[in-house]
Amino acid sequence: MRWRVENIDFSRIDVQRAAANEDLMLLLCAASFVESGSELYSHTLIDFFDGDDDFCVWLRDDWEAEELQHGRALKAYVGAVWPDFDWDAFFTEFFAEYAQTCSREQLEKTRARELVARCVIETGTSSLYRTISQCAEEPVLAELAGRIHADEVHHYKVFYQNFKRYNQTERLGRYAVFRALLRRSLEIRNEDEEIAMRHVLAARYPGRANDPEFNARRIERVSQLVMRGLPVDMSVKMMIKPLDLPAGVQRGLLAAAGWAAGPLSRFLFSR
Repeated sequence: MRWRVENIDFSRIDVQRAAANEDLMLLLCAASFVESGSELYSHTLIDFFDGDDDFCVWLRDDWEAEELQHGRALKAYVGAVWPDFDWDAFFTEFFAEYAQTCSREQLEKTRARELVARCVIETGTSSLYRTISQCAEEPVLAELAGRIHADEVHHYKVFYQNFKRYNQTERLGRYAVFRALLRRSLEIRNEDEEIAMRHVLAARYPGRANDPEFNARRIERVSQLVMRGLPVDMSVKMMIKPLDLPAGVQRGLLAAAGWAAGPLSRFLFSR
Protein backbone atom coordinates (compact mmCIF):
# COMPACT_ATOMS: atom_id res chain seq x y z
CA MET A 1 0.00 0.00 0.00
CA ARG A 2 1.17 3.50 -0.79
CA TRP A 3 0.43 4.73 2.73
CA ARG A 4 -0.69 3.37 6.08
CA VAL A 5 -3.28 4.66 8.47
CA GLU A 6 -0.85 4.19 11.35
CA ASN A 7 1.33 6.95 9.90
CA ILE A 8 -1.39 9.61 10.09
CA ASP A 9 -1.22 11.71 13.25
CA PHE A 10 -4.86 12.04 14.22
CA SER A 11 -3.82 14.02 17.30
CA ARG A 12 -3.20 16.97 14.96
CA ILE A 13 -6.90 17.24 14.07
CA ASP A 14 -8.42 20.63 14.74
CA VAL A 15 -11.47 19.11 16.42
CA GLN A 16 -13.39 22.36 16.78
CA ARG A 17 -13.00 23.22 13.10
CA ALA A 18 -13.94 19.70 12.00
CA ALA A 19 -16.98 19.45 14.26
CA ALA A 20 -18.31 22.77 12.99
CA ASN A 21 -19.16 21.18 9.64
CA GLU A 22 -21.85 18.73 10.69
CA ASP A 23 -22.86 17.81 7.14
CA LEU A 24 -19.31 16.91 6.19
CA MET A 25 -18.94 14.77 9.31
CA LEU A 26 -22.14 12.91 8.42
CA LEU A 27 -20.70 12.31 4.94
CA LEU A 28 -17.41 11.00 6.35
CA CYS A 29 -19.15 8.70 8.77
CA ALA A 30 -21.42 7.25 6.08
CA ALA A 31 -18.40 6.77 3.81
CA SER A 32 -16.55 5.01 6.63
CA PHE A 33 -19.42 2.52 6.93
CA VAL A 34 -19.49 1.69 3.21
CA GLU A 35 -15.69 1.49 2.91
CA SER A 36 -15.55 -0.80 5.93
CA GLY A 37 -17.98 -3.19 4.23
CA SER A 38 -15.90 -3.43 1.04
CA GLU A 39 -14.91 -7.05 1.59
CA LEU A 40 -18.44 -8.15 0.75
CA TYR A 41 -18.23 -6.64 -2.71
CA SER A 42 -14.63 -7.71 -3.30
CA HIS A 43 -15.56 -11.33 -2.58
CA THR A 44 -18.42 -11.06 -5.07
CA LEU A 45 -16.03 -9.72 -7.73
CA ILE A 46 -13.42 -12.39 -6.97
CA ASP A 47 -16.07 -15.06 -7.51
CA PHE A 48 -17.18 -13.37 -10.75
CA PHE A 49 -13.61 -13.28 -12.10
CA ASP A 50 -12.73 -16.79 -10.92
CA GLY A 51 -9.90 -18.22 -13.04
CA ASP A 52 -8.24 -14.86 -13.68
CA ASP A 53 -5.68 -15.48 -10.98
CA ASP A 54 -3.58 -12.32 -11.28
CA PHE A 55 -6.60 -10.02 -11.26
CA CYS A 56 -8.21 -11.89 -8.35
CA VAL A 57 -4.99 -11.56 -6.34
CA TRP A 58 -5.05 -7.81 -6.97
CA LEU A 59 -8.70 -7.60 -5.95
CA ARG A 60 -8.00 -9.42 -2.69
CA ASP A 61 -4.56 -8.15 -1.70
CA ASP A 62 -4.64 -4.60 -3.05
CA TRP A 63 -8.13 -3.33 -3.79
CA GLU A 64 -9.88 -4.88 -0.79
CA ALA A 65 -7.00 -4.09 1.57
CA GLU A 66 -6.90 -0.45 0.52
CA GLU A 67 -10.66 0.00 0.68
CA LEU A 68 -10.73 -1.46 4.19
CA GLN A 69 -7.88 0.86 5.17
CA HIS A 70 -9.97 3.78 3.93
CA GLY A 71 -12.70 2.62 6.29
CA ARG A 72 -10.30 2.36 9.25
CA ALA A 73 -8.85 5.81 8.57
CA LEU A 74 -12.25 7.47 8.26
CA LYS A 75 -13.43 5.67 11.41
CA ALA A 76 -10.40 7.00 13.28
CA TYR A 77 -11.10 10.52 12.06
CA VAL A 78 -14.76 10.35 13.08
CA GLY A 79 -13.76 8.95 16.47
CA ALA A 80 -11.35 11.81 17.08
CA VAL A 81 -13.98 14.45 16.27
CA TRP A 82 -17.03 12.65 17.71
CA PRO A 83 -15.59 10.61 20.62
CA ASP A 84 -19.06 9.75 21.95
CA PHE A 85 -20.24 8.31 18.62
CA ASP A 86 -20.68 4.53 19.06
CA TRP A 87 -19.26 3.65 15.63
CA ASP A 88 -18.98 -0.11 16.19
CA ALA A 89 -22.55 -0.57 17.34
CA PHE A 90 -24.09 1.38 14.50
CA PHE A 91 -21.76 -0.15 11.91
CA THR A 92 -22.98 -3.59 13.02
CA GLU A 93 -26.57 -2.53 12.39
CA PHE A 94 -25.63 -0.98 9.05
CA PHE A 95 -23.68 -4.03 7.94
CA ALA A 96 -26.55 -6.41 8.67
CA GLU A 97 -28.73 -4.49 6.23
CA TYR A 98 -26.00 -3.62 3.72
CA ALA A 99 -24.89 -7.25 3.37
CA GLN A 100 -28.21 -8.11 1.76
CA THR A 101 -27.51 -5.75 -1.16
CA CYS A 102 -24.16 -7.25 -2.25
CA SER A 103 -24.84 -10.16 -4.57
CA ARG A 104 -23.57 -11.49 -7.88
CA GLU A 105 -26.97 -10.86 -9.47
CA GLN A 106 -26.27 -7.13 -9.34
CA LEU A 107 -23.20 -7.42 -11.56
CA GLU A 108 -23.17 -6.99 -15.33
CA LYS A 109 -23.63 -10.02 -17.57
CA THR A 110 -20.05 -10.11 -18.91
CA ARG A 111 -16.65 -9.31 -17.46
CA ALA A 112 -15.87 -6.43 -19.82
CA ARG A 113 -19.22 -4.82 -19.05
CA GLU A 114 -18.68 -5.23 -15.31
CA LEU A 115 -15.29 -3.55 -15.62
CA VAL A 116 -16.97 -0.63 -17.38
CA ALA A 117 -19.33 -0.45 -14.40
CA ARG A 118 -16.34 -0.49 -12.05
CA CYS A 119 -14.94 2.53 -13.91
CA VAL A 120 -18.21 4.36 -13.21
CA ILE A 121 -18.03 3.51 -9.50
CA GLU A 122 -14.37 4.49 -9.16
CA THR A 123 -15.12 7.75 -10.95
CA GLY A 124 -17.69 8.52 -8.26
CA THR A 125 -15.49 7.64 -5.30
CA SER A 126 -12.42 9.42 -6.65
CA SER A 127 -14.58 12.50 -7.30
CA LEU A 128 -15.91 12.35 -3.75
CA TYR A 129 -12.51 12.32 -2.08
CA ARG A 130 -11.06 14.89 -4.48
CA THR A 131 -13.94 17.18 -3.50
CA ILE A 132 -13.35 16.60 0.21
CA SER A 133 -9.60 17.11 -0.06
CA GLN A 134 -10.03 20.44 -1.82
CA CYS A 135 -12.85 21.88 0.29
CA ALA A 136 -11.78 20.58 3.71
CA GLU A 137 -10.84 23.39 6.07
CA GLU A 138 -9.29 20.95 8.55
CA PRO A 139 -5.70 20.00 7.48
CA VAL A 140 -5.66 16.35 8.59
CA LEU A 141 -8.87 15.65 6.68
CA ALA A 142 -7.49 17.37 3.59
CA GLU A 143 -4.41 15.12 3.76
CA LEU A 144 -6.41 11.95 4.41
CA ALA A 145 -8.93 12.61 1.64
CA GLY A 146 -6.07 13.36 -0.77
CA ARG A 147 -4.48 9.99 0.00
CA ILE A 148 -7.77 8.13 -0.48
CA HIS A 149 -8.41 10.03 -3.72
CA ALA A 150 -5.03 8.87 -5.09
CA ASP A 151 -5.93 5.26 -4.21
CA GLU A 152 -9.29 5.51 -5.95
CA VAL A 153 -7.71 6.93 -9.11
CA HIS A 154 -5.23 4.04 -9.09
CA HIS A 155 -8.10 1.57 -8.71
CA TYR A 156 -9.84 3.18 -11.68
CA LYS A 157 -6.72 2.73 -13.80
CA VAL A 158 -6.45 -0.97 -12.95
CA PHE A 159 -10.12 -1.62 -13.72
CA TYR A 160 -9.80 0.34 -16.97
CA GLN A 161 -6.70 -1.60 -18.10
CA ASN A 162 -8.46 -4.89 -17.38
CA PHE A 163 -11.53 -3.69 -19.26
CA LYS A 164 -9.33 -3.13 -22.32
CA ARG A 165 -7.83 -6.61 -21.87
CA TYR A 166 -11.23 -8.32 -21.67
CA ASN A 167 -12.63 -6.23 -24.48
CA GLN A 168 -10.04 -7.63 -26.85
CA THR A 169 -12.13 -10.81 -26.62
CA GLU A 170 -15.64 -9.45 -26.09
CA ARG A 171 -15.19 -6.67 -28.67
CA LEU A 172 -17.84 -4.37 -27.26
CA GLY A 173 -18.50 -1.46 -29.58
CA ARG A 174 -18.96 2.09 -28.34
CA TYR A 175 -22.72 1.67 -28.26
CA ALA A 176 -22.49 -1.38 -25.97
CA VAL A 177 -19.96 0.37 -23.73
CA PHE A 178 -22.16 3.47 -23.63
CA ARG A 179 -25.15 1.37 -22.62
CA ALA A 180 -23.12 -0.20 -19.79
CA LEU A 181 -21.97 3.25 -18.64
CA LEU A 182 -25.48 4.64 -18.84
CA ARG A 183 -27.07 1.64 -17.17
CA ARG A 184 -24.73 1.80 -14.18
CA SER A 185 -25.10 5.57 -13.98
CA LEU A 186 -28.92 5.42 -14.01
CA GLU A 187 -29.39 2.22 -12.04
CA ILE A 188 -26.66 2.88 -9.52
CA ARG A 189 -27.34 1.46 -6.11
CA ASN A 190 -28.66 4.49 -4.27
CA GLU A 191 -29.33 2.18 -1.32
CA ASP A 192 -25.61 2.22 -0.43
CA GLU A 193 -25.84 5.91 0.40
CA GLU A 194 -29.36 5.70 1.78
CA ILE A 195 -28.60 2.77 4.10
CA ALA A 196 -25.35 4.30 5.38
CA MET A 197 -26.80 7.76 5.93
CA ARG A 198 -29.92 6.40 7.59
CA HIS A 199 -27.87 4.50 10.18
CA VAL A 200 -25.54 7.46 10.75
CA LEU A 201 -28.50 9.82 11.21
CA ALA A 202 -30.18 7.37 13.61
CA ALA A 203 -27.01 7.37 15.68
CA ARG A 204 -26.50 11.12 15.59
CA TYR A 205 -30.17 12.11 15.98
CA PRO A 206 -31.88 9.19 17.76
CA GLY A 207 -35.04 11.20 18.28
CA ARG A 208 -35.52 11.50 14.49
CA ALA A 209 -34.64 7.89 13.62
CA ASN A 210 -38.12 7.15 12.23
CA ASP A 211 -38.57 10.45 10.41
CA PRO A 212 -38.06 9.81 6.65
CA GLU A 213 -38.58 13.47 5.74
CA PHE A 214 -35.81 14.54 8.13
CA ASN A 215 -33.50 11.88 6.69
CA ALA A 216 -34.28 12.97 3.12
CA ARG A 217 -33.54 16.61 3.92
CA ARG A 218 -30.20 15.82 5.57
CA ILE A 219 -29.14 13.50 2.75
CA GLU A 220 -30.01 16.20 0.23
CA ARG A 221 -27.90 18.72 2.18
CA VAL A 222 -24.93 16.34 2.08
CA SER A 223 -25.39 15.81 -1.67
CA GLN A 224 -25.49 19.56 -2.24
CA LEU A 225 -22.29 19.93 -0.22
CA VAL A 226 -20.54 17.52 -2.56
CA MET A 227 -22.01 18.96 -5.76
CA ARG A 228 -20.73 22.45 -4.95
CA GLY A 229 -17.12 21.24 -5.13
CA LEU A 230 -17.37 18.34 -7.56
CA PRO A 231 -14.46 18.25 -10.09
CA VAL A 232 -16.75 17.88 -13.08
CA ASP A 233 -14.09 17.97 -15.85
CA MET A 234 -12.03 15.28 -14.17
CA SER A 235 -15.12 13.16 -13.53
CA VAL A 236 -16.38 13.37 -17.09
CA LYS A 237 -12.96 12.48 -18.52
CA MET A 238 -12.84 9.37 -16.34
CA MET A 239 -16.45 8.45 -17.09
CA ILE A 240 -16.14 8.55 -20.88
CA LYS A 241 -12.63 7.10 -21.18
CA PRO A 242 -13.87 3.52 -21.86
CA LEU A 243 -15.69 4.86 -24.95
CA ASP A 244 -12.33 5.68 -26.60
CA LEU A 245 -13.88 8.71 -28.31
CA PRO A 246 -12.10 10.97 -30.83
CA ALA A 247 -10.48 14.00 -29.24
CA GLY A 248 -12.97 16.43 -30.81
CA VAL A 249 -15.96 14.57 -29.41
CA GLN A 250 -14.35 14.49 -25.97
CA ARG A 251 -13.84 18.24 -26.07
CA GLY A 252 -17.49 18.73 -26.95
CA LEU A 253 -18.62 16.60 -24.05
CA LEU A 254 -16.34 18.43 -21.66
CA ALA A 255 -17.78 21.74 -22.87
CA ALA A 256 -21.21 20.49 -21.79
CA ALA A 257 -19.90 18.79 -18.65
CA GLY A 258 -22.30 20.46 -16.23
CA TRP A 259 -24.76 17.60 -16.76
CA ALA A 260 -22.49 15.25 -14.82
CA ALA A 261 -22.72 16.84 -11.37
CA GLY A 262 -26.18 15.52 -10.56
CA PRO A 263 -25.69 11.89 -11.64
CA LEU A 264 -22.24 11.68 -10.04
CA SER A 265 -23.53 12.90 -6.71
CA ARG A 266 -25.91 9.91 -6.60
CA PHE A 267 -23.28 7.20 -6.39
CA LEU A 268 -20.48 8.64 -4.30
CA PHE A 269 -20.76 5.92 -1.65
CA SER A 270 -21.40 2.97 -3.95
CA ARG A 271 -19.19 -0.09 -4.26
